[in-house]
Amino acid sequence: MRVAFYAPMKPPQHPVPSGDRRIARLLLEALRLAGHDPVIASTFRSREPKGDITRQARLAELGQTLALRLVKRWSGPKPDAWLTYHLYYKAPDWIGPLAAEAWDIPYLVIEASYAPKRAGGPWAMGHNAVAEAVRRAAAVICLNPNDRACLEPLAPGRLRDLPPFLNTAPFLDAGSMRSELAARHGIDPAEPWLLAVGMMRRGDKLASYTVLAQALAQIPADPWQLLIAGGGEAAAEVHALFAPFGRRVAWLGQLEESALAQVYKSADLLVWPAIREAFGMALLEAQASGLPVVAGKTDGVPAVVADGETGLLPPPGDSAAFAGAVQSLLRDPARREAMGQAAKARAVGHHSLESAAATLDQILLEVTCRS
Repeated sequence: MRVAFYAPMKPPQHPVPSGDRRIARLLLEALRLAGHDPVIASTFRSREPKGDITRQARLAELGQTLALRLVKRWSGPKPDAWLTYHLYYKAPDWIGPLAAEAWDIPYLVIEASYAPKRAGGPWAMGHNAVAEAVRRAAAVICLNPNDRACLEPLAPGRLRDLPPFLNTAPFLDAGSMRSELAARHGIDPAEPWLLAVGMMRRGDKLASYTVLAQALAQIPADPWQLLIAGGGEAAAEVHALFAPFGRRVAWLGQLEESALAQVYKSADLLVWPAIREAFGMALLEAQASGLPVVAGKTDGVPAVVADGETGLLPPPGDSAAFAGAVQSLLRDPARREAMGQAAKARAVGHHSLESAAATLDQILLEVTCRS
């Protein structure tokens, strides 16, 4: 079926890489794999990050105008369903509900976030718009299980789960480049290699790097080398955090997927504190590569890392607990190996593009047959 797809936070073709863009593209790929025809309905960005009520009103008015224009000027057969990805109080969907109603087609949302504490605040307009969109949705698809509690009262009986997913093939098929990395960065291939993958942005990402540096400072006597893959505007701050470790840290920069897949295969353990992380695509990528994980037990991370099976999840922000978890796996290579094998099996069985395609197909068939 033809599916009108819309991402109000950031369209899939946006030039700046991010996890949001990545998931939008994966959703399109999964829909195509399931035999559907997703069409990007609009590239309009509704995000208003500053709490400017006047600007929010302008965005709402523009979005509603675009919705009517879209329906009027649509070429070819009308969509069979509308799917909006990632709406929350700062980036509500001003287009989808109106367009779906005009076409008389099912309206679905995926990764909707509703926070009652935002009622009456500077983003009250967006907060109310999200609530209304969720109430009218034929299905509310949850990538993050933590979203369910606040969404259920708005959409009773209409919540559906879609485990976070990725195309596992590039990570399953990649080869190791351990020897090359060791030679290039002057690191010892005989020592355990820790790997951190994350954009270097101020806020939660920088907080994660801070906790990681604090944790590693607590295990100076254990043999380890740290590889860091990422870049961004906070690179100087991140470099300063790890400067005390000197040559124990190798800086890989921001890598394309193919190179990153090889790095995962070269490392021994992914380490990422995941401060306020929705779930973390790097955690999925690492596990698909057969790499065990130590990550903070925050938000949706437990949905992608099985604590004690595919990795360890210390309390979020607790550098001492994080250090203890890393140290325990550094000293137990057999357990690392067993966790890595379990991680790969779990990624293939529960978090693959193929499993996501099957789930989305089932949900779409359900709502279109019901309508």
